Amino acid sequence: MQVKDLLGRADETVLQRLLGRPAVQLLALFDEGNVRPRLLRETLMRLRSPQSLLTDPQTRGELLSMLHLDEARDLMSALGQAPCGDPFAELRQMRIRTNSSIEQDLLTHFELVRTGPDAGPDISGGPVECEYSLRPYQRSLVSRGRDALSRSARLLIHMPTGAGKTRTAMSLICDLLRQSEPGVVVWLAHSEELCQQAFEEFQRAWSALGNRELTMARFWGNAADSIDELRDGFVVAGLSKTYEGAIRDIDFIAQLGDRTCLVVMDEAHQAIAQTYALVLDALEGKRPSTRLIGLTATPGRSFDDPEENEQLARFWNRCKVGIQVEGFDNPVDFLVSEGFLARPTFSSLFYSGTGLSDADEREMARSLDIPLSVLQRVGDDAKRNLQIVRATEILLTRHQRAIVFAPSVQSAELLAAVLVSRGSHASAITSRTPMSERSRTIASFKSNSESPMVICNYAVLTTGFDVPRTSAALIARPTRSLVLYTQMVGRAVRGKHSGGNDTAEIVTVVDRELPGFADFGEAFMHWEEPWT
Repeated sequence: MQVKDLLGRADETVLQRLLGRPAVQLLALFDEGNVRPRLLRETLMRLRSPQSLLTDPQTRGELLSMLHLDEARDLMSALGQAPCGDPFAELRQMRIRTNSSIEQDLLTHFELVRTGPDAGPDISGGPVECEYSLRPYQRSLVSRGRDALSRSARLLIHMPTGAGKTRTAMSLICDLLRQSEPGVVVWLAHSEELCQQAFEEFQRAWSALGNRELTMARFWGNAADSIDELRDGFVVAGLSKTYEGAIRDIDFIAQLGDRTCLVVMDEAHQAIAQTYALVLDALEGKRPSTRLIGLTATPGRSFDDPEENEQLARFWNRCKVGIQVEGFDNPVDFLVSEGFLARPTFSSLFYSGTGLSDADEREMARSLDIPLSVLQRVGDDAKRNLQIVRATEILLTRHQRAIVFAPSVQSAELLAAVLVSRGSHASAITSRTPMSERSRTIASFKSNSESPMVICNYAVLTTGFDVPRTSAALIARPTRSLVLYTQMVGRAVRGKHSGGNDTAEIVTVVDRELPGFADFGEAFMHWEEPWT
């Protein structure tokens, strides 16, 4: 005997009682045909499970009243009861408690088992899901970071791009916020993409790890939530907006510093830059108990200026924690071996047509990186662009998502236009690209479409851009900044465990007259000396 057999015996009146008269009346308003017995029966079975109909005392009485006499006697026997008179009357009077053995016997008789939230507790062993889990190396880093902050007011977290810096930091932040009530955490980042990323990640982290309700506030780009009265919460602030606010009214940021227990700085290798220094002093310097955490994949400022790197290490009290895994001297090697980072292959696209004038040479000598005037000239070189287009088209035969780092705004737009005209799915993102168009382009790039796509960009997607499917990068922007080069490479090396790929392909345009780099692992370890 099954519940559906009993429902097959129900007439329109019983079905209306089981479904509820208000529901039936509403159905009739749409169409009188909706209240025919067959449709009512189908609606009821989609709406209510057989288990719920039997365990609900009201609907159970309706169902059991449709049993035949011999079926009612069989049911009484199955429930361990010897009928003495009218089995229907005895079934109506019988009290069946939730989760009792007699309820289970009732369900078994009708070929059912208990399911859903009314089921008894599952006492079997097994794994328990964690809503905000960390990998073992991330948990180790959080533990060592917590210990370090008990000894130093400043801490730098050094992790390669793709290793989960933001997630790891959020876990540590939530630990500290649970211990500081009330407390305000200010997260500083220099780009809108990084700000948005941090805002969304903290929402996920605190919803799983938090111990109270907090207020979140945005203070970047066009977003300007009120933070004047914030006493317990998380503020994501854009560096330029915060700096401009401090210049206009230093009291604005000083008052925020009065309430701040922790400052977090993304891309922390920029900490000693003038803009950051003013903001950090105002936020961190008001309270002796305020802590400062920095995040970076590149704990250095210069490839060939030891004093600048030494200054950065002193700023962070030489207090740095990173990934430590037994058997691996270089964390990048470990992350690649475990599939957290893709295994990158590097190749060079040599070009010898860009000549430097005497003025260019003098400007190069005065600049920390390749001067904008030189980058502009490089980006305008037609023969160089021809090689880049051909190399990009070859990449798109092997990869579904690729990024081209162009030497100028005009070059990025030009390369995208040529690629599109030749049949490739290409887009350009630069500082001139409207935010709405940038968002649409990135959303398309992140989609599940199998069509190969490439984004040509200049000075936008080096940080805060996370599309794990990206498996190729063509670096056409010459740079002597190891930081910048590492960031560009990092956009394409998300591994399988991060939703990315087993391998990545990095093509670097090598201009004979200009410097360049070629090894991701060596880049990560380059700045260790000032910290030891």
